Amino acid sequence: MTETLAFVGVAGGAGTTRTTVEVAATLARDGRSVAVLDAAPGTQGLARYVDGRIDPDATAVLVDEAGFEDALAEAWDELDGRAALWPTHAPFERLARAQTTDAARRFERCVRRAEEQFEHVLLDVPPLASNVAVAAATAADRRVLVAPATRRGNDHLPRMRGRLVDVGAGTDGVVATRVDGSHPLTEADHELPAGDPGAAVPTCVDPDTDLAPAVADATEGLLETSLDLEFPSEGLLG
Repeated sequence: MTETLAFVGVAGGAGTTRTTVEVAATLARDGRSVAVLDAAPGTQGLARYVDGRIDPDATAVLVDEAGFEDALAEAWDELDGRAALWPTHAPFERLARAQTTDAARRFERCVRRAEEQFEHVLLDVPPLASNVAVAAATAADRRVLVAPATRRGNDHLPRMRGRLVDVGAGTDGVVATRVDGSHPLTEADHELPAGDPGAAVPTCVDPDTDLAPAVADATEGLLETSLDLEFPSEGLLG
């Protein structure tokens, strides 16, 4: 059965989209099928990971101008599994129309459509402040908070956990991003290193990087699954 996991940023710039993309690529490297749905149309961050023209995009689906499958963009053909991204790339006028309650209900239906087609569905969710973000958080089976390993991340963590409670959703884990040594985010269940700023993204497709085994370990824990991946410097995972 497909399980949907929402990555919810505790603040802007937490690294939520990057984390979601790295987990998706890790699953595809293991031969799984995975879809990443953009619930953060305001930033359009997922579009950076799509090669070529994006037309139609996710907002066209949310305003009922295109079908769900029309906005899926296949990614990382070199990996053993299938990865598809559902990005936002739209003018402001359509971005505004894609934030209504009707759009939020369409987003929930798109999640269900994705669950019919993929083994894993990942949702890239910004701090809860919009109809679509709330719809994504509540539609997911599980939710993980993504926070930078800084005092700012630690300060925002309880606030976003409280917002999830307010909308009737719980928190199933915390991922600390850009970890470099000790940090104040003591509640983190998983830690992801900052990585090489010059490395290609997704970085975890290269098993020799420090990020790859860390993301694989987090993926196993967050999805309660086992991966059969090899890391030359770390041995076997799973």
